[in-house]
Amino acid sequence: MVGGFLDLPRTGFVQALLLCEKAGMVKLGNVAIDGTKMMANASTRRSVPYPKLSEREQYWKSKVEELLTAARRTDEEEDQRYGKGQAADPLPDALAHAQSRLECIRKAKAQLEKEAQEQLAATLAPRRPGRPRKEEVAVSGPEHQREQDKAKKRRRRAQQNAAQPTRQYNFTDPDSRVMKDNGRKCFVQGYNAQIAVDTQAQVIVAADVTQKVTDREQLVPMVQNVCATMGHTPNAVTLDAGYWDTASLHHPALQGIQVLVSPDSKARLPGEPLPACAPRNEEAIRMREFLATEAGRDLYALRKCTVEPVFGQIKEGRGIRRFRLRGFQQVRSEWSLICATHNLLKLFRNRTAIATA
Repeated sequence: MVGGFLDLPRTGFVQALLLCEKAGMVKLGNVAIDGTKMMANASTRRSVPYPKLSEREQYWKSKVEELLTAARRTDEEEDQRYGKGQAADPLPDALAHAQSRLECIRKAKAQLEKEAQEQLAATLAPRRPGRPRKEEVAVSGPEHQREQDKAKKRRRRAQQNAAQPTRQYNFTDPDSRVMKDNGRKCFVQGYNAQIAVDTQAQVIVAADVTQKVTDREQLVPMVQNVCATMGHTPNAVTLDAGYWDTASLHHPALQGIQVLVSPDSKARLPGEPLPACAPRNEEAIRMREFLATEAGRDLYALRKCTVEPVFGQIKEGRGIRRFRLRGFQQVRSEWSLICATHNLLKLFRNRTAIATA
């Protein structure tokens, strides 16, 4: 029953989107994708790092042992004074609370340790034998060495993280994450909310939520989301530099779609050298060359005036900056509802404008 209830906002989003499409408000000529940090119904003050969890575990473990010793002593004194009781006495409130806190802390530590081991296993997973992937063929020479160095750093970080997880655990909403909100220049307890917006009338054609703190791995899932929701592929997709990922650009789901994503996080003056960390593979060179043309600049400029105003309409215009529900699945449903109402407002204003024209 709960699962069906959580599916209702998603169903409502699709139905509202189809109404917008029938009204001629969706063309899928150009779709802009972006993400924003939405605060969770939780505070960063309730997020605890792994070392602090270990400290609290030791404290509550000693507290439980201390209270158990005191409880046994009290039972022995009462047995000597009144005789051995027939039924076991209930746990004292202080002991029950201490055991409950110890159990919660151990559960939190186990969750962080499990995630860290899964991340390590992913970086150490053996490659399948066979021909190299397309992105590996395109990368050679110094760029290939640079990619290998990055892979080694990722494995080293994963090993360090497995030894002592770096993620903080939030006791109010364990599914939320501590993320940097670039717009507010601070860290928040929240989720990474993703949308794909059609250029025609700023209608949201795909929406999802991720626990990932960056957008790097969201290009392919969001494009697949658009195709699954609309039933056909967009002509072009534009994204900011946070989505740049050479491997994702060669994914089969992007075939037939013109993908424009800047490989550089900052604009450069003509002739200015690339930063040391900038990608230099063939895909990055080709993308820079096209974005430098007049056609590339005009098409890519549509991204900023398409998707970013939608976030402004949701956050500033409607005042929605924080999720009310807790838990990953509940938050996903709430975001679908928020995006569905955005599309319905667009549809209402479009019909009102036509009626008064």
